[in-house]
Amino acid sequence: MKRTANAFWLNSPGAGEIREVTLPAPSEGDVLVRALYSGVSRGTETLVFRGGVPESQHAAMRAPFQEGDFPAPVKYGYLSVGEVEEGPADLVGRTVFCLYPHQTRYVVPVTAVTLVPENVPAERAILAGTVETAVNAAWDAAPLVGDRIAVVGGGMIGCSVAALLARFPGVRIQLVDADPARANVAKALGVDFALPRDALGECDLVVHASATEQGLARSLELLTPEGTVLELSWYGDRKVSLPLGEAFHSRRLVIRSSQVGTVSPARRSSRTYADRLALALELLADPALDALITGESAFEELPQVMPRLTSGEIPALCHRVRYGKSA
Repeated sequence: MKRTANAFWLNSPGAGEIREVTLPAPSEGDVLVRALYSGVSRGTETLVFRGGVPESQHAAMRAPFQEGDFPAPVKYGYLSVGEVEEGPADLVGRTVFCLYPHQTRYVVPVTAVTLVPENVPAERAILAGTVETAVNAAWDAAPLVGDRIAVVGGGMIGCSVAALLARFPGVRIQLVDADPARANVAKALGVDFALPRDALGECDLVVHASATEQGLARSLELLTPEGTVLELSWYGDRKVSLPLGEAFHSRRLVIRSSQVGTVSPARRSSRTYADRLALALELLADPALDALITGESAFEELPQVMPRLTSGEIPALCHRVRYGKSA
């Protein structure tokens, strides 16, 4: 019997549509998942939607189950939560997370899904990929007890990192963003907030996630001598200028990159992606992280919603997509 599903495709930069797709028959070792929710990561996915992935990064930016190629047509996404309908008996009926694009049903190897803990609601589990990135950033940052920390950029990743780093003993931490509305998110996460001009200086560590030149320049200004900026921003095809004159060298400042897809062998050589994702799902038991989900729409509305997310007409951190029961 022919099985079909509906998927969101980017036809050309700035224009998407819902397409019917044919599902393969599940083989031994596969699962058939019915989507419950998926998440739109506003930073990366809107970059893809506007066609801003540099040609040099087409291979590096591929999502695990992406179809098509950049800039378009392409089926892209990586924050899906669903219920297993077919597969191993111990998984049928269970809620799982998968790095899959926006699609109503899909067939993947059983190794591609991660069980969502029973104390984590499916609605919140779409944040697993984002919190996993934050876990990796925290491992790269390697903060010390009592560090003075700023996270510059109150987007989805920056807020997640701030929420994790705030759990370290004795740290002074601020979330810094040019949008005063981010103060409400910071409060919900239990993190102090400041506008860039009001941010506390003498930081041992600044995590930069604003993807702006101004944010990176301000991050350097906030450092104490020999302090470190951990750069998490993804700039796509944009060129970035840095103020590396004046006191940059005399203060012996450091800029380090953090890469979402790999763990530094010098820091966590024995930890795999599966380890990070399982840890992220455990951390999502905290209801405060619901503050990262700032909007919701139906799957069928994605062709109209994505342009509005990309333009900023719909302000968002993570935008949740819901699927009907008959999806």
